Amino acid sequence: MAHARKKLPAFPGTGDLKFRGFKGPVAYEILGDPASLRPGPLRLRGSICTTPEVAEAAFREGEGELTLEGGSTFRLQMLGHSAGSQTAYFEMRV
Repeated sequence: MAHARKKLPAFPGTGDLKFRGFKGPVAYEILGDPASLRPGPLRLRGSICTTPEVAEAAFREGEGELTLEGGSTFRLQMLGHSAGSQTAYFEMRV
């Protein structure tokens, strides 16, 4: 019998994205509560929404930092982006 996966709540907001050559505001949506992350292998997934140029540059850079509205900062590993899209997808960890 297949187990149903629990759907994680979405946490949208605006924050500051930083990667080599860029620092500025972006909108984000994180699947799962960022406050629940602790140092270690656990990660949450999410996306940033910004201009197509910044989304592509962030994906090409591969990693960066996202500071949330509350001031918490997380490391990002970029996972995907479609050419011309305003959205880039990531995994985040402490």
